[in-house]
Amino acid sequence: MRRNLMFFPVPGRTLSRGLTTALLVFLLAACVQAPRRAPPVEDRSTRSPAAAVAVPAGAAVASAASAPDAGKPLPGAENAGKPGYYTVKPGDTMIRIGLETGQNWKDIARWNGMENVNAIEVGQVLRVLPPTVDPTVVAAKPVASTKVEARPLETKPGAAAASAPGGSASGGTVAAAPQAPVITQTPAASSNRDDDELNWAWPASGAVLANYDEARNKGLAIGGKAGDPVTAAADGRVVYAGSGLRGYGNLVIVKHNTTYLTAYAHNQTLLVKEDQPVKRGQKIAEMGSTDAERVQLHFEIRKLGKPVDPVKLLPPR
Repeated sequence: MRRNLMFFPVPGRTLSRGLTTALLVFLLAACVQAPRRAPPVEDRSTRSPAAAVAVPAGAAVASAASAPDAGKPLPGAENAGKPGYYTVKPGDTMIRIGLETGQNWKDIARWNGMENVNAIEVGQVLRVLPPTVDPTVVAAKPVASTKVEARPLETKPGAAAASAPGGSASGGTVAAAPQAPVITQTPAASSNRDDDELNWAWPASGAVLANYDEARNKGLAIGGKAGDPVTAAADGRVVYAGSGLRGYGNLVIVKHNTTYLTAYAHNQTLLVKEDQPVKRGQKIAEMGSTDAERVQLHFEIRKLGKPVDPVKLLPPR
């Protein structure tokens, strides 16, 4: 039986049998479609959300340890809670740690062998006393020492006669026993004996706008005009001059001895540099309003890092 082949008529021309067959095969092949490939699936399950967060290099504030090191003990952790050591808190900087402990932040970095002072972590424990100082002795140091007065021992005549050798009850003359002086010992002079005897002066002449408050105000707010002189309250050495401590604006910190330091905040202009010695009454800055709502000097006196009421140390006005 002869099959009838399909052919497609073309105007004015008749296709040959062979050409019609080839065209039919081509059309059948075109109907066969290759299977579509599914798009690749991106596996996001192993990506950490923190991978997309950029951590600024050289951050000045203390940050929590990274996840891979979370189980690794932080430097100095074995000294946590001991006298003479400081545990880093969130938001701490070396400048703030120096202010809180009454030390030069550069000294703290040197005592702890720190190469990068910005690489501090929350929970890290830093030594804040010189290696030559026993922290337990400093912690036990009394606030004030009492002077002991040496005076001769008072003796009663009757008691002296009764105890004198060779005494008699017949009324004979008895030589008076010499009065032995009381041997008293004056406490040894501490290496910090003069620390409580600084010659303090007011750092600005304006009126006091806010007094010291242990909970809310760690110093005095002294008013004035922009550009008014700010002077050193006592002899000392500048341990910080800059604006790296949030809330203090342009700040000067002066260390006076092993016990006291002073802080002068919100200045318009700083006139001293770090490690520069200053004298009582020397102009160190000009009053301003940096990081403050109005022109003022925020003045602190810190004893072993703890704020104290400046009015109790400054001379009466």
